[in-house]
Amino acid sequence: MTPDSLARWQFGITTVYHFFFVPITIALSMLVAILQTIWLRTGAEHHLKLTKFFGKLFLINFAMGVVTGIVQEFQFGMNWSEYSRFVGDIFGAPLALEALLAFFLESVFLGLWIFGWDRLPKKLHVMCIWLAAIGTMLSSIFILAANSWMQNPVGAHYNPVTDRAEMTDFAAVLFNPVALVTLPHVLFGAYMTAGALVMGVSGWHLAKLNTAIAGGEPTAAQQGEVKAHRFATKFGAWVLLAASVGTIVSGDLQGKIMTEVQPMKMAAAEALYTSEGGPGIGCADFSVLTIGTLDGSKELWSFKVPCLLSFLATGTWDGHVEGINDLRADFEAGRIVNPDNPLQVDARPRLDTVGVANWVPNIPVTYWSFRFMMGLGFLGMAIAAFTLFTLRKGRLPKQTWWWTGLMIAAPLSPLFANSFGWIFTEMGRQPFLVNGVLTTASGVSPGVSPFEVGATMVLYTLIYGVLAVVEVGLLLKYIKLGLPEVAEPTVITDDDQPLTFAY
Repeated sequence: MTPDSLARWQFGITTVYHFFFVPITIALSMLVAILQTIWLRTGAEHHLKLTKFFGKLFLINFAMGVVTGIVQEFQFGMNWSEYSRFVGDIFGAPLALEALLAFFLESVFLGLWIFGWDRLPKKLHVMCIWLAAIGTMLSSIFILAANSWMQNPVGAHYNPVTDRAEMTDFAAVLFNPVALVTLPHVLFGAYMTAGALVMGVSGWHLAKLNTAIAGGEPTAAQQGEVKAHRFATKFGAWVLLAASVGTIVSGDLQGKIMTEVQPMKMAAAEALYTSEGGPGIGCADFSVLTIGTLDGSKELWSFKVPCLLSFLATGTWDGHVEGINDLRADFEAGRIVNPDNPLQVDARPRLDTVGVANWVPNIPVTYWSFRFMMGLGFLGMAIAAFTLFTLRKGRLPKQTWWWTGLMIAAPLSPLFANSFGWIFTEMGRQPFLVNGVLTTASGVSPGVSPFEVGATMVLYTLIYGVLAVVEVGLLLKYIKLGLPEVAEPTVITDDDQPLTFAY
């Protein structure tokens, strides 16, 4: 394999692995903040138990996310030095703000939250977890601004002397139309995952408790645990359903922006080979299942929903959607993705010089990752609705194999939906690192051999495998232990007493 193929595999493996932790960290921090705020206002012990229980799961996930995220930055210099050189002037500002503002905010106040249970007044302590949660969302703003620039490179021009992109408008980069629709879509997807995790964990415990007390009189402790897990199960289910609605709405807006700035990605998502639709012409149908030729040049058989693609792509039922073959011919003939984009216009001669082997992304990957994303998201919604139906009117679930299976599938469905969504986002942009400007083949480090990339890829994969065992082992251990015993926090006034680690 060539160095660029191996570098792509390595970055794909490490990025998908890292992103398993990201949505849980973003949203679970806020859900823990909400639980602690409810405890502060009500004083109910079971809310304090839930806060510390899910707070512990959040901290395990946060720590692993930080460790795996560090490797991402190493790879920019190791395998993608030409890419780093080309986009450095653009990415410097948002990534610096992410580190200095967002990560500093979340790490400092998370530390105060961990060690401050018996050091800080209750209200000040709750404020710490809220600020940490806000920091995680701020972090996503700057990271997504950088990624969205790769999808739609605005606020920059091309300098042929230095062969680099140079920023001309930071506000345009930060308020990129792609970033404005991607941010809520990613955040809603994160809340789907965290809500499903809370629902799945407490739903499993609820069924286990129901079996333990069946046919007998529950103890006061068991009644308290049932009350806590019943609240958490319903809370997580409602968060999942509400976030799902937001994900669908933001995803619809994202699809329309994608059609405008990345028409090839939309065509690849639908395996649409020939342009369809247009006023007075007809409409474009949404592909539920399409089978094409092995070379990805034409459609052989398909099952479609009439006119739905036109609406999803353009907002009208007879909107025009460009096809793969027509776009490929246009781009090969010299068409610029967006003639109003100065960077894409100025960099077009560069593309002609380096050459673009194939303007079409991998159709099976983009087509199926798009459908796995939607299918798994809808599965999570269905499980949440069924869970709320099961718990209606004070009912409790029974501990059966299918209920356990649903509670395990609940967090995994939106988690993998998030991952497939990012696979689609990045693979659908190919053959470009920066859409219409810098090809993936042009971004790799020129002095790195296949052996060096392959060796580090194997090493990272092995390390990540060990970390996966540690992560899953810790999560399962503390999930099985259940709600912790808690005591009302009291503020220590002795400055000489050592800090207490609350977890």
